[in-house]
Formats: sequence, structure tokens, C-alpha cells
Amino acid sequence: MSVAFRRESDEEHLEPKFERPIPAGPNLVTRAGKALIDERIAALETSLTVAAAADIDAIRRDLRYWHTRRTTAIETAAPADGSIGFGSRIVVDIAGKRRDIVIVGDDEADPPRDRIAYGAPLARALMGAEAGDRLPFNGRADAIEVIAVSAEA
Repeated sequence: MSVAFRRESDEEHLEPKFERPIPAGPNLVTRAGKALIDERIAALETSLTVAAAADIDAIRRDLRYWHTRRTTAIETAAPADGSIGFGSRIVVDIAGKRRDIVIVGDDEADPPRDRIAYGAPLARALMGAEAGDRLPFNGRADAIEVIAVSAEA
């Protein structure tokens, strides 16, 4: 039989296992974000001891990701001058709907809970604004009204 029609093993045809992608840019985190990273590492290390053999590669991949994120984390506080920046809690009125938004790092982001990553379009639109400002967003000139700004607790 020709070599072209022989398969050496089934292993060579499996999908490659990729690392988790690291978000581009600096790894800014809040104090709570740094604790969140440590909690995830501890949970993964615990699950590594009780995991089935099939799950171990995925857990180790996640551990590499979180160890990298902990190593590159830059703890950043909210601006002290009252302007909106990383770590700020902002009360805004967007199209008549009041929202309480916190600008956080990529790994802390949870949009359904109004915790948005600092690179998100809404966060970028808010950066540098202060209470009382009206900002353009999504093609509308006065789409966002900033009601209050404070540092995330």
C-alpha cells in the first residue's frame, strides 16, 4: 500500500489545543480584580487534584493564563480629581435609562452587571468626563449624561 494512504496514528488528526488569548494592551486591574485572579488560581489548583484525566490539560491551560495575568497585573486606582477613569463608578443617564457603571479590567468585566472593560466603546466614551457632562455616543450628540462619579470601593 502506498504511504499516501496510510495513517500513522489518530493523534495527528486531532484538533490542536490553543492557549487562551491574552487581551491586547496593559493588564490594568482594580484591587478587587487582583483578588479575583488569586481566587481563580486557587480554585483551579484545587480542581487540578480532583479532575479527570481528560480535564487536566484544560485546567493547566487556564492556570497558565491566570498565572500570566497575575504576573502582568498593574493595580490601578481611580483618578482622584473627580474625572472618569479606570476604577471609577459612574451613574449615567443613557437614553432616559439610569445605569450605575464601573470601569474595570478585562478579566473583571461583567457587562450584565454593568462592570465594563476599560477598552469597551462605552468606557472609552466616558473617559475624562466629569459629573454634569453630556457626551456623544452611538451617533447621538447628547446620548450620555454623567450624573455622578466616584472611586470604586
